[in-house]
Formats: sequence, structure tokens, C-alpha cells
Amino acid sequence: MRDENASNDRPKSQGKNLLSAFELKSWSRDILLSIAIAIFIVIFVVQPVKVEGTSMQPQLADQDRIFVNRFIYRFSRIDRGDVVVFWFPKDRSKSFIKRVIGVPGDAVEIRKGFVFINGKWTREPYLKPEYRDTLSYKRVLVPDGKYFVLGDHRNSSNDSRSWGFVDKSLIYGKAIFSYWPVSHVGLVE
Repeated sequence: MRDENASNDRPKSQGKNLLSAFELKSWSRDILLSIAIAIFIVIFVVQPVKVEGTSMQPQLADQDRIFVNRFIYRFSRIDRGDVVVFWFPKDRSKSFIKRVIGVPGDAVEIRKGFVFINGKWTREPYLKPEYRDTLSYKRVLVPDGKYFVLGDHRNSSNDSRSWGFVDKSLIYGKAIFSYWPVSHVGLVE
């Protein structure tokens, strides 16, 4: 009888070893696949970015960490109000973050700090009164393939008022989510 029990024990333990090897292989495959997907997402879809400067206050402050969707503008258009990240037109080694105010074909004018698009005053709920300046900017027509961008902190923003339009080819993503510091966690709107 002992021989029968002993022979019955061996297949069970060998079965457990085979099952463990199968589970290990399965787990390894799943982990490697997850890492590959995460790398793909970080490289091609969502990129973490650190905000430098105060031009997008109060929503985004200096040293905030955000996620930028690098893929969205391959399938959708850039709209007025989008917060975009782009290569600075005057020095392509630097990237800037600003809000799109004018899209191709728009006539943009600023009168004593108030933005007018195509002759109509534009409501800007994201712009706090203490960050608005009182400067005026002559009417300009946004050319095809270009965008007029401004910071939300108009008093301290280096933007299209200073250096002109941003070419669409320089815009590499849309700010979508702030994840650090915890006090600023949320969607970027």
C-alpha cells in the first residue's frame, strides 16, 4: 500500500510544480506586457511635464506636475481654450504651456485687458481679475496653421503678444491632468 500512496503523491507534487511553472510564466508574460504598454503610453500618449513659471496661475503654478496628452491632436483639432504645450518658437530647446485664444482665421484683439475674437468680447472664466492686465493689443488675423496663445496670468506671461503666433507643428500636446502637488490635483481646464 505504501507504494501506491507514494506513487500517487509524486504526480500531485509534479503537477504542483508544473502548475507553478505555468503560473510563473503567465505572471512574467503579464508583467512584461504591462511594462511594454506603460512604456508605449508614456512615450507616445501621455507625458509627465513639470510646469516652470507663473504664467498659468492660478490653475497651474511653478513646479506643478501635469500629464500632457501627446496623441490627442493627431485625431482632433486644437480648440480655443485648450491648454497646450509647445516648443517655444524663438528657441525650440524650450517648451511653453499656454492657453489657445485664437485659432486659424480668427481676428484677435485685446482692449484694456479684455479679449475680443472676431469683434465679440470673449468670456474667460479661468482668468482671475487680479491676474488680468489692462494692456491693449492691436487686431491681428491668425494665419492658417498658426495659433494665438496667452497665459492665464496676463501680468507675468510671455506669450503671443510678445513673440507672435505658434505654428501647429510646434504644439506637441494638451495639458489634461495635474497630479502634483496634491492641492492642485485635478483636470486642467
